[in-house]
Amino acid sequence: MAMALKAVHVCDVPNLDLVPENAALALCSTRFRAGVNDDKICECNIPKFLVVGHRGNGMNMLQSPDPRMKSIKENSILSFNEAAKFSIDFIEFDVQVTKDDYPVIYHDNFVLHEEKGVIVENRVTELALAEFLSYGPQKHPGSEGKPLYRKTKDGRFFEWKVEKDAPLCTLEEAFHDVDQSVGFNVELKFDDFIVYKEEELSRILKAILKVVFENAKGRQILFSSFQPDAARLIRKLQSTYPVYFLTNGGSEIYTDIRRNSLEEAIKLSLENGLQGIVSEVKAVFRNPGAVGRIKESKLSLMTYGQLNNVPEVAYMQHLMGVEGVIVDLVKEISESVSDLTHAKEGEEKSMYGEEDGKKEVKAKPQFSKDELSFLLKLIPELMIQA
Repeated sequence: MAMALKAVHVCDVPNLDLVPENAALALCSTRFRAGVNDDKICECNIPKFLVVGHRGNGMNMLQSPDPRMKSIKENSILSFNEAAKFSIDFIEFDVQVTKDDYPVIYHDNFVLHEEKGVIVENRVTELALAEFLSYGPQKHPGSEGKPLYRKTKDGRFFEWKVEKDAPLCTLEEAFHDVDQSVGFNVELKFDDFIVYKEEELSRILKAILKVVFENAKGRQILFSSFQPDAARLIRKLQSTYPVYFLTNGGSEIYTDIRRNSLEEAIKLSLENGLQGIVSEVKAVFRNPGAVGRIKESKLSLMTYGQLNNVPEVAYMQHLMGVEGVIVDLVKEISESVSDLTHAKEGEEKSMYGEEDGKKEVKAKPQFSKDELSFLLKLIPELMIQA
């Protein structure tokens, strides 16, 4: 059962064992790495620690008791622009291609609606654009779309009701209508249970690239995918934008062994000149030594997962050398990370006599060894609950 995540503060817990001396590793790089097969750094102005809005301002969990998880329709223009109001670097969203070759933004493999009391499932990639856009709220006043439903992993159906609903959208609309200041993490979405031929993958990826190249206009872009061959091919088809391989690091086991561990993710990335890895956060905490191996391989590392909605967990990753977090609680985490990193910058300036006393810096939590030890012990407990 998914838990409702709340911010956890180190001052609220008892004293625990001391943290090892090497717990806090070097801070992360200021740019995307180019991958071992390409000496050129991708042309992206990347800050030291990325905060990325998951599906915009956060994914929808209709079964969650936390109202923040059903506040704004995920993967919508409304959600993207809401996220852009905060101090984030990118928004992440899922792109699929309709049967008439239009890239659309939608997470689930199937669109669900009700007909005569029965839930009907239609695969997104088997719908034409017009039919896809006929679901949910409509843009034109007076028009009414078919109500959307969602299926949970345990098989329950929920009508897709959120506080602020919004129409479905295309990738092209996102480029036109979303605040230009925020970058796009374009997740190339494929069905885990389908074996794709290279020709089919290539057709889909070329349709997405066409929209990206025609509409990016200087916006920062990165591609990511759980599908190993899609990640490999998108890197082969273009070298303008960085490509990251998504992995849950072994939390689930797949027939394709390339998806089953961080070690396999490193191997795939190195063999295909990818720029980095996006791992489920629990895999990183289960195998912290992988962070060093990833950095030694000149790859960047970001994470996703519900644990990233805890501010101290995000900051712990910052100390470990992780270069960014994908989060649902965009306001809370972006503000927390901003306060922590700005406080550190302010302290560094004071150490060297720069602008001492001239700049107001919000105090960051005093992470003593005891408190860092708490974080190291808290995180496994949260991993069990998440």
